[in-house]
This record gives sequence, C-alpha cells and structure tokens, in this order.
Amino acid sequence: MSATAERGYDVAVVGSGIIGLGIALAARARGQRVIVFDRGSEPTGASVRNFGHLCFTPQHGIARDFAFASRALWLTLAAEAGVWLRQSGTLVAARHDDELAVLAEFAAMRDDEVELLTAAQAAERMPLAPGTAVGGAFLPLDLQVNPRQAVAAIAAHLARQGVEFRYRTSVGSVRDGRVETSRGAVEAREIIVAANHDLDLLFPDLAEQQGIQRCGLDMLRVSTNLRAPLTAPLLTGWSLVRYGGFTATAAATALRDRLHSEDPTLAALDLNQMYTQLPDGSLIVGDTHYRGTAIAPFQSEASFDALLAITRELFGVTDLRVLERWQGVYASGPNDFLIDQPEPGVSVLAATTGIGMTTGLGLAEHLVAGLLGGGAISSTLKGTA
Repeated sequence: MSATAERGYDVAVVGSGIIGLGIALAARARGQRVIVFDRGSEPTGASVRNFGHLCFTPQHGIARDFAFASRALWLTLAAEAGVWLRQSGTLVAARHDDELAVLAEFAAMRDDEVELLTAAQAAERMPLAPGTAVGGAFLPLDLQVNPRQAVAAIAAHLARQGVEFRYRTSVGSVRDGRVETSRGAVEAREIIVAANHDLDLLFPDLAEQQGIQRCGLDMLRVSTNLRAPLTAPLLTGWSLVRYGGFTATAAATALRDRLHSEDPTLAALDLNQMYTQLPDGSLIVGDTHYRGTAIAPFQSEASFDALLAITRELFGVTDLRVLERWQGVYASGPNDFLIDQPEPGVSVLAATTGIGMTTGLGLAEHLVAGLLGGGAISSTLKGTA
C-alpha cells in the first residue's frame, strides 16, 4: 500500500448503514467534505433487514431524545430525498388485561402521545382474528419507511449533495487521522466508525470492554389476505416487555412473568412479535433474537414455524405464503448506544439494542454537532449511554 494518502477530507465515515448516512448528512449540512467507505457494493446490513418501523414513542431516556431528533430528519428526507414514508403511527394490540395495564400506565406518563383503544376500537382498527384484542393503543407520532428503499434513497441524495462514496472498499485500520483501505489511504480531520457489529474488527479491545456482541434475528416476509389493510406497524404484548418506555412501567414486570410462564418456547426465542405491511401488501413478520461473538448462518426452521403459527393465530388466517426469509445481525450491548473516542479525531458509535433506524439519524446529528461545534462528547454519553 502506498505510504502517501489522499488529503482534503473533513470527515471520513466507515460504514454506509443508517448511522453512517446520518453522519454524512449532518457533516455535509455543515459544509464539510465527506467520504464514506463500505466494504459492500450496496447496503446489505441491519439497516435494510428491519421492519422499517420508526417507533419513537416507546423509547426511553437518551434513546427518546435521539428518536425524536431522528423524526424531524426523516420527515425532511421524505420531502428532499424521495424516501417513501407514511405518518402511520403505531398500533398496539392488547390481548390480556396485564397488557392493558402496561398501556394505561404508559399513557399516563406520555399524555397526548398515546391514544388508548377499547376492545371495539381495536377490532375496528386492527385486522385481527375476531375477539382477539381486549383493547390496545395508538401512538400517532410514529412513522413507517421501507428500509430497502429508504437507505438507497438517502445515499443517492447525499451523492447528489457532493458526498463521495467508495463501495467495495475494505477498511483495515483507523488511527492518527488516517484510514487505511484496500484502495489506498485517506486522511481526514475527523474519522467516524459506524460499522455496526463489525466495529470489533477495527477496535476489538473497545468492543470487549463495552460488552459488544452480535445479535442475530429471524424474519419473514409473507403474502396473506388480511381482512383489512394493516394501516400502521403493529406491536403486541411481547413488544411491551422490550421497549424502554414500556418496561419503565411497574406493570411490565408482571406481564413479563406471565408471558414467560405461559409460553417458555417463545420466551426462549427472545420474541418481539410485531408486523409491518409494505406498499405491495406483503407483511413483514418477526422477530427472534440470539446473541454471541459470532452468529452461525444456519437458521432453525423451528423459529420460522413459531413465527408463522403465532401470525396465523393473531390474524385468523391460514393462507400465509412465505415470500422471503432472512437473518438480521446487529451490534448488541448492555446499553442502548456505544459512543466513544478511542483517540483524538476518531469516534466510534453504534446503536446496540436494535433501534438504529429509529434513533440513528438523531444519534449521528448529536455526535457531529459535538465534533464540528468544537465541543467534546458529553461525559454522560461517552463509552455507554
């Protein structure tokens, strides 16, 4: 590799997922010359393998701040970058009284962000099997995108704005203002690594210190005839024991105990039973979770059988036809985010609980504002958040 390096970049970004794109967006908006590296020829990671559900309302703490900062940016990108987006809100189906208790407590904390639904209202707004829901909720501020279209549209928009992308380019090391790649070295004033679960390839010690693993998940896209369109992403009782805003309620503990006691098989899958419907009418179904330093590529058919069975039961359908199956992988850690500066001029960040699409643009804006504004990353955020 040549000892010389390209110069003149203000910001170099490693990774072109939603957080990497958010960094490029924030830096370019501040007039910076930006270059983005990705080892693939197109985005194929966690940012395109998700539900496209931008679930801002159920977030908690700093994740909530990043989520609502992201919301404004998503709305802008829909107008300026051609991102398909619908202001759908989120529907939550409650099938038991303990799920209603969580939603009632959550609504009391969030006031006008939550609309509680009676059983009759839930039946009218959700295409579930008759008699399935005892009530529910509607979260009007949440949004939906199609992740496969959104990521490509944002990258194309940034390229038109002058951001340089180098795909099929592996990054071997990052230090001292220099990115060593398979196509040569590049120097930049600020280097930001947003490589998701592959951050441990560049900073293994940091990943180990922060408890970063990989989380694998199983997902499906199916064709089926629902009795009415699913007008918004749909969460269930299993979702109420996952998202920080819900789990902050006192009622969530009893709900978790009941779900795990009644169905230990689904609990062992670390299930989040949720659904989104794409513009073509197909339904995204998911998802399970399993963690380790490496994720085996071999997916158990038992997981997909379980996902299909609970989908048939919830919607009262028998005609499910699987169109696609896939495995997602994302960085997983003990906190919502990893934000660190292993050396001056080099930052590392990741969303580490699977909420990258929801919070990533706001997270990126926060980091870039701190760096380019001359301030340091907040001590409450550095390392973990």
